[in-house]
Amino acid sequence: MKTIGLIGGMSWESSLEYYRTINKEVNAHLGGLHSAECLLYSVDFAEIERLQSAGDWQRAGEMLGEVALKLQQAGADFIVICTNTMHKVVSRIEEEISIPVLHIADSTAGAIKAQNLTKVGLLGTRYTMEQDFYSSHIESHGIEVVVPERQQRDEINRIIFEELVAGELRQASKEYFQQAIHDLVAGGAEGIILGCTEIGLLIKLEDADVPLFDTAQIHAVQAVKHALEE
Repeated sequence: MKTIGLIGGMSWESSLEYYRTINKEVNAHLGGLHSAECLLYSVDFAEIERLQSAGDWQRAGEMLGEVALKLQQAGADFIVICTNTMHKVVSRIEEEISIPVLHIADSTAGAIKAQNLTKVGLLGTRYTMEQDFYSSHIESHGIEVVVPERQQRDEINRIIFEELVAGELRQASKEYFQQAIHDLVAGGAEGIILGCTEIGLLIKLEDADVPLFDTAQIHAVQAVKHALEE
């Protein structure tokens, strides 16, 4: 079994789900008392969020690159960044290490293609929805990506940063996300990417009439598959 290096804490609420899913998946594959061989470095999200807000992605990338190197030095065989947004700096992280990074968008695109979908909606932080570092990665797999209109993007971003990262799950916010999903489907989306690892805490697969792609779950399951490959 390979050792998984997890960069977490962005936020710790979703990192907890990564840890839970990875260990359950390993046990499902191997049985008995088996659990995952993994290393988790949980960063202080307040510092990361400050750099995001300031647009200082260079420093954010440097910080996570330093974390990835520590995980490599501690014995990790590959890196899993437990957040969608910070894949914006994945190339900077990769500069610091000689082990691979399992990209969340590649894992998600694989799940979308497995259902033969060609157009999906994307929900996430403002950075993920409005910048192209994520959507272009999905589109490189031949999948069209659409996002909500501006007012919805602003409110979705607010809910993520003011509620979900603090573990607050409100019914009104769930209904807001469901309306955003409905609007994207009305515009032709065949499925929806839950492109922030906290969204899956609020929106479940049964909460929509189209396929929902919970990136945290997809990424964690793919990490186990990679860890157990010969």
